[in-house]
Amino acid sequence: QNMLNAKNDSLDGKVVVVSGSGNVAQYATEKATELGAKVVTMSDSSGYIYDEEGIDADKLAFIMELKNIKRGRIHEYTERYPSAKFFKGERPWAISCQVALPCATQNELNEDEAKVLISNGCICVSEGANMPSTPGAIEAFLKAKILFAPGKASNAGGVATSGLEMSQNSLRLSWTREEVDSKLHAIMNSIHESCVKYGSQEDGYIDYVKGANVAGFVKVAEAMIDQGVV
Repeated sequence: QNMLNAKNDSLDGKVVVVSGSGNVAQYATEKATELGAKVVTMSDSSGYIYDEEGIDADKLAFIMELKNIKRGRIHEYTERYPSAKFFKGERPWAISCQVALPCATQNELNEDEAKVLISNGCICVSEGANMPSTPGAIEAFLKAKILFAPGKASNAGGVATSGLEMSQNSLRLSWTREEVDSKLHAIMNSIHESCVKYGSQEDGYIDYVKGANVAGFVKVAEAMIDQGVV
């Protein structure tokens, strides 16, 4: 959302392709939907489902029960919602979209698939899984100068939330879901600002890979200096 806002744009009205159907994919879908986007795919190791009408809150609740409780397979979604299609053994990157959120596993998005996304009009890719894009895919995104958030930045929310949980335990506090979300939002805003600070190019393009790498290095270096290591 912050990346799009930096370009005077937003998630509202965007078609979003999500891979995976575990925790990361589920809550990425939930948040994207809350922000006005239409998520049209989710997947597991057997293939992916494509719902042109969008995976709304009720449909997502079905997927959460299917995966978290029943431990079912994603193709069962089409039995509940027959208008959706299941693509066995395939990944969702051939579906036209403006935003892609790889949230399944490492190396799930290769260079050829990245080029398909770009040619189909994708303007933003944000990694939810750990290193889901191959080096070739990342190079393709940067060469095309589309918005690309590496997992070390966009996936930092999970670690940040763990830190918030530790803070609550240490302080003997119990924050509401809304309070945690607000604090997490502030953390992610700060990460985005750091990426922009260190990743802005002369032509106006923001290289979030460079920005995240430099910001991470600076943060560690400053901590070492503060503790007298160097």
